[in-house]
Amino acid sequence: MPPSSGVWNRVEEVARRVFRAYNYQEIRTPILEHTALFARGVGEETDIVSKEMYTFEDRDGSSLTLRPEATASVIRAYIEHRLDQTPGLKKLYYIGPMFRRERPQKGRYRQFFQIGAEAIGATSPAVDAEVIEMVFEILRGCGLHGFQLILNSVGCPNCRPPFLDKLRGALNTVAPNLCSDCRRRAETNPLRVLDCKIAEDQALIDGLPSILDHLCAECADHFHTVRTYLAEREIEFEVRPRLVRGLDYYTRTTFEIVHTSLGAQNSVLGGGRYDGLAEALGSKVAAPGIGFSIGEDRLVMTVEESQPDAVRTAPDLFIVPLGEPAFRHCSLLARDLRRSGAAVELAFESRLKRAMELANKSGAPYALLVGEDEVAARRYTLKDMASGEQRSVAAVELTERFGYARNI
Repeated sequence: MPPSSGVWNRVEEVARRVFRAYNYQEIRTPILEHTALFARGVGEETDIVSKEMYTFEDRDGSSLTLRPEATASVIRAYIEHRLDQTPGLKKLYYIGPMFRRERPQKGRYRQFFQIGAEAIGATSPAVDAEVIEMVFEILRGCGLHGFQLILNSVGCPNCRPPFLDKLRGALNTVAPNLCSDCRRRAETNPLRVLDCKIAEDQALIDGLPSILDHLCAECADHFHTVRTYLAEREIEFEVRPRLVRGLDYYTRTTFEIVHTSLGAQNSVLGGGRYDGLAEALGSKVAAPGIGFSIGEDRLVMTVEESQPDAVRTAPDLFIVPLGEPAFRHCSLLARDLRRSGAAVELAFESRLKRAMELANKSGAPYALLVGEDEVAARRYTLKDMASGEQRSVAAVELTERFGYARNI
């Protein structure tokens, strides 16, 4: 609802502008996908697949799911349309609704919206740093401050299995004293235990092995280079070895951005590298990638709370015609000003007092009074609604003040 919808539009406009600057192109994937896509891509033992997806049987007996996230869908489209068979880095972004049956939390809904991007086709740590830099540009463009970047590496198929063996060994001792979710994850997805948010579990989890102590030489060098590039860009970050994200496809770089205004569950966005996802979904060609998704609902909420006047919904000008001939003239005048970029409201109320009351309530900084004399002279009375000052202006002055001069 307005005025909140104006904040949504502003956030999306900022995102599209930044994506264009970094040469990302929009992709629009279906809201419905085959369930197997998410089981293979996201992971059958993840909370999303095992507990949160909206899945149903179609009339032909096939299993369909409302998309719970977009990366698997983007990679599916990438393979289906043979983008994996053309050289070069593919940069894609999306904006749209996702669906998960999660526990209600501040800023979390079962139909929620994400703004995200995927850079597919390169393993370079420079791509990781550029993606994170782009995220910062979006948040700053939305006027957001006070957010924090959290960074980690979760290794690769070479170094992660030995770490998982060691982690399972440590969990054998402590798992009985952890929450029910962690006890289940200790068997099915031990890496996710590190991401537990239950306060009572933290002391035990802090004593578990750190994946950063078990990275292979290639992963350690990759992570070091990512941090070097971020430092050169003056992007501050905190390394947290327990940041693993909730999806099976992540490899190497993982990151999250949090904001204090959102309470305990304070994540605004998350992302990371997924170098083996395309192969897992059927690509015969390696297609390493990295991406992120912003929780748009939560970002909008943060912008609204930190910037109460983030979006101005009032018109630039409220035109008050005095009489029917003036109304017909004002209709055309309003059209021309709108074409020049001005936000214009035209009074349909014929009584002057009532029309000025509406002008005041609209929040417009100026009202334009137009009677038959003004129409004949092509000069109008412009009233400053704050000071009450009035002066005569010509149509060209209106265009300069409210149209092109606003640098739209």
